[in-house]
Amino acid sequence: MIIISTQLDDWGETSANMAIELTEYFTGHYNIDTDKIYLHGMSGGGETGSIIMGKHPELFTAYLETSSRWDGDLSVRADSHTPVYMAIAENDTYYGSGYLKDAYNELYELYKARGLSDKEIDKILVLDVKEDEYFTERGYRDWHAGGNAFSADE
Repeated sequence: MIIISTQLDDWGETSANMAIELTEYFTGHYNIDTDKIYLHGMSGGGETGSIIMGKHPELFTAYLETSSRWDGDLSVRADSHTPVYMAIAENDTYYGSGYLKDAYNELYELYKARGLSDKEIDKILVLDVKEDEYFTERGYRDWHAGGNAFSADE
């Protein structure tokens, strides 16, 4: 397993382009199973990850966005069937949950407009909004920082 982590420069296009270039470099220079490339972004990394998924979703097998908001191009995203799992606290202390709920609803409607059934959409798009207890049970007192807990869930 290779884990690549870029340093965010701007939470935007520059960081997204750097991550895309780095991913393309590794897939072009190392024997990497391209069916097993995953992207995870939390907070500002999630915003950057959503931009990546709005530009080159085909580079990744799946995307986990935690404690963030969607900044990427949802119409490009809807043309891809790369699974996306969005996870956030109902009362995220930085973003709230409204941004991801809105992105989920818009993306869901874009998929419907492209002819996907509810069952097909449910396989590639998940919104997981957790209540406060989820975080307190795991020892978090800040629901935004608690986004780290999502990646440990089965």
